[in-house]
Amino acid sequence: MFALSQFCCSLSWSKGEIEQTEFMFLLTGGVGLQNTIANPDPSWLQDKSWDEICRADELHGKAFIKSPDEFRPVYDCKEPCSVPLPAPWCNQLSSLQKMIIIRCLRPDKMLPAITKYVSCYLGKKFVQPPPFDLGKSYLDSNSTIPLVFVLSPGADPMASLLKFANDKDMIGNKFQSISLGQGQGPIAAKMISTAMQNGTWVCLQNCHLAVSWMSNLEKICENFSPATCHQDFRLWLTSYPSSKFPVTILQNGVKMTNEPPTGLCLNLLQSYLSDPIWEKLLYGLCFFHALVQERKKFGPLGWNIPYGFNESDLRISIRQLQLFINEYENVPFEAITYLTGECNYGGRVTDDWDRRLLMTILADFYNKDIVKFRYPFSPSGEYFAPPKSTYEDYVLFIKNLPSSQHPEVFGMHENVDISKDLQQTKLLFDSLLLTQGGGTKGGSSSGSDSTLFDIANDILTQVYPILSKFPVLYEECMNTVLVQEMERYNALCSTIRVSLQNLLKAIKGLVVMDSELEAVAASLAVGKVPEKWAKRSYPSLKPLGSYVNDFLSRLRFLQVWYETKKPCVFWLSGFYFPQAFLTGAMQNYARKYHIPIDLLGFDFEVLPIDTSETAPMDGVYINGLFLDGARWDRGSGFLAEQYPKVLFDSMPIIWIKPTEKKTINASEGLYVCPLYKTSERKGTLSTTGHSTNFVISIMLPTSKSPQHWIKRGVAMLCQLDD
Repeated sequence: MFALSQFCCSLSWSKGEIEQTEFMFLLTGGVGLQNTIANPDPSWLQDKSWDEICRADELHGKAFIKSPDEFRPVYDCKEPCSVPLPAPWCNQLSSLQKMIIIRCLRPDKMLPAITKYVSCYLGKKFVQPPPFDLGKSYLDSNSTIPLVFVLSPGADPMASLLKFANDKDMIGNKFQSISLGQGQGPIAAKMISTAMQNGTWVCLQNCHLAVSWMSNLEKICENFSPATCHQDFRLWLTSYPSSKFPVTILQNGVKMTNEPPTGLCLNLLQSYLSDPIWEKLLYGLCFFHALVQERKKFGPLGWNIPYGFNESDLRISIRQLQLFINEYENVPFEAITYLTGECNYGGRVTDDWDRRLLMTILADFYNKDIVKFRYPFSPSGEYFAPPKSTYEDYVLFIKNLPSSQHPEVFGMHENVDISKDLQQTKLLFDSLLLTQGGGTKGGSSSGSDSTLFDIANDILTQVYPILSKFPVLYEECMNTVLVQEMERYNALCSTIRVSLQNLLKAIKGLVVMDSELEAVAASLAVGKVPEKWAKRSYPSLKPLGSYVNDFLSRLRFLQVWYETKKPCVFWLSGFYFPQAFLTGAMQNYARKYHIPIDLLGFDFEVLPIDTSETAPMDGVYINGLFLDGARWDRGSGFLAEQYPKVLFDSMPIIWIKPTEKKTINASEGLYVCPLYKTSERKGTLSTTGHSTNFVISIMLPTSKSPQHWIKRGVAMLCQLDD
């Protein structure tokens, strides 16, 4: 879709129908640090949307901001691209300008809006994916052009290729296949050499696993010519996307991809058509397989890390299940749960919270109740285990399932569809920005030098280092935490200031605009945090304007602490390294009561207040956290379901109390909620065994079962992306 969007806009540019500034605004939402105009109606209009509307007003010179309530029907509609804008905008704005309005109000619906734009401009056939046709791809090739399968998780093209080879009478010695890996390169080279002379086919599988041999493959393909290759010779390659795959082969080859089936119905159908299965437990296993694959489309709410679960995981689990059913009178659920959850599927899982989710989902299908009549697989009961019947009846039952799924079948809230659509919009815009050279053309920013100068100078005048001297006392570990935080922020502050000072000099022509400064300029021009800053920064997914404001808030937080006294309520999100703060709080308690720190843990209490003028006797008050996937009911003091269209909920003050370690009992009505620094959730694995994005797990009271919130992907975040 992003390639078609780029092509469509390029045609419009050539005809003078759209301006590049408008197109860049569509991709970035404009660049701005601080909006001085107050949001007229925060009850429905988000601050991020309001800031973008104000910047759009400046871009077009049109007064959208005088009547934002007129656009409320666009915000409320499920298909905002089909709602006519209020007069006079419906007649005055171009198609691209109308998409900018939708981007401001409903960014989650940008994909349908762009699909409609491309469809109207180029035709419907450009937005309808063509069926996978190996024959047509073969006709586009010849003996000197390799055919490249771009692999995707869950889809294996080898079965289709073998069937096609059989149809072309290229079987037996006429078709050779090898999976590349260590030591397989010379064997593959010999296969190709022989096939070139005899006019047979060769398939090299998993090229991404033979990175060191790819240069040899590139040389072999460069020597292909009609004189050296038999006209019936074909070279087939399969590879996952890899930066090490030879560019020349990609440019010259015929590229194909076969996406795995999408949706529970198609996923289940593929499992059943490829293997005759009809027992209820096996149906539950196939349903589980479809669920864990489909959850990937929900991003971090589905899985912290997207795993490549595939048919091989299902096949080995089916064989083990059949073995245990045949060998034992009573099904050993504990054994098959361990093999399927911890070994087969769990062998791919590297995140402990994902493993908890995997085992929770599996428990819904590997249990004694599944043999009951209409055992429900979802709260609504729309999905259930079919009655024991013949194989053909099972296939018919699957074909009659809904073609699209409501999030409740995954155990998730309906708001998850909004989160999914927002992720798709971000991916689309980021991909389009890459085609723009990151916002630069010919070594200069897409915006004018004066605009870039104003942005850089505005940031530079606000960002100043803070003092980093403070008395370090044995009785007060927080003083050490403060000093360490000041040092980290000062290092980041220095990086930002030096890069901006050099950029301003380069704009004035006083120094050379090298590649490093060009990268900084390109990022500022499209409202992104430069990579040079990100390397020295705390984790953040915020755009440039929000990032700078957030950074300044963190500096003020530490400066006020330094100039006055230790805060009564600590802004946990404001710490560069919040784990050090939590360790400091525990160390204070350990030294006060002379208890070894390794015997201590944390207890948590969510207070029904947002501010406090006093600090607790022991432990610390913290605030600034957001709940993702659920809402905090301040009246009952329990986790509750989200409100429609409200994706995050601000948490009140949480009292973190050091106490002696204890085991959490699931029957206590507590949900063990992970706390992450950003909404991405995943990070690199640190020496502690935890993700670098993970902070701590917090126990939250719940009136529902903890499994309910586990399947919803509920977590707390230190900061949002806006």
